[in-house]
Amino acid sequence: MFRIETTADQHRRQLVERRLEETNNRLSPVMRALRDTHTGAERPVQLYAFDEGHALVGGLVGYAWGSWLHIDLLWVDAPHRGGGLGSRLVNGAEQRASELGCGHSRVETWDFQAPNFYRKLGYAVVGVIEDYPPGLTDHLLVKSLS
Repeated sequence: MFRIETTADQHRRQLVERRLEETNNRLSPVMRALRDTHTGAERPVQLYAFDEGHALVGGLVGYAWGSWLHIDLLWVDAPHRGGGLGSRLVNGAEQRASELGCGHSRVETWDFQAPNFYRKLGYAVVGVIEDYPPGLTDHLLVKSLS
């Protein structure tokens, strides 16, 4: 008999994460090999753009892991869109990721956000999820950095 709880618990979450990592390392030679290498540790890749008044006008937040750049967040303030700032942030993140040993980059974006922007930067759509959430389409894009 099992008891199922639905309460959010950070300690238990960390325990599940650690146990899943241990299981993955045991079952996958690739994951096991990554475990103790610099590519197996998440390393932050973050770039921020400021205007002359020192206000934040754009930023990219991601991380390098497993020889891949994972772009989590990209934002450019509306008045600065279309002027190349987003491209500069992505290109800068790709350069930093290459310095960290990454050979590829990946990003998820919704249809109303930036799939065409990433395509123009050389990314290819490798996955699409319709109605995620209902009414939107999620895109997974990847790019070789070499």
